[in-house]
Amino acid sequence: MRVIVDANIVFSGILNSNGKIGDLLINSEKHFDFIAPDFLRSEIYKHYQRLSKISGLKIDQIREAEFQICKDMKFISEEQIKEATWIAAVKLVADIDPKDTHYVAYSKHFRCKIWSGDKKLIKGLAKKGFTKFVTTEELFSIRQK
Repeated sequence: MRVIVDANIVFSGILNSNGKIGDLLINSEKHFDFIAPDFLRSEIYKHYQRLSKISGLKIDQIREAEFQICKDMKFISEEQIKEATWIAAVKLVADIDPKDTHYVAYSKHFRCKIWSGDKKLIKGLAKKGFTKFVTTEELFSIRQK
């Protein structure tokens, strides 16, 4: 099963590699194909200091956690997504959070669900009929079967 991974999921995994989200990201290679936009790498890097402050971990520990969390994730270039898909995604998220355009565009392009903890995004898009989301609990349940 292919799944688009949102930044907040990756950050949660880095902050708590031993938690349910960290476990899913680290130990689910046989069950899921985790996909993320290429820009997520730079987002993680930009937040090293903040992640370090929140977690109490040193930067080299954050890097190691990032490596473990992202080792089986496929980072895909934005150029692979068609312009029409970007336009549709922009329209959907414009009044919710334009920063989430990538996730919606990738979901549409790859025809798969988004794993996100962003309740505002999930609720806002559900009102517009876009319900391609999967929860941590659903993924955990799928993996256990």
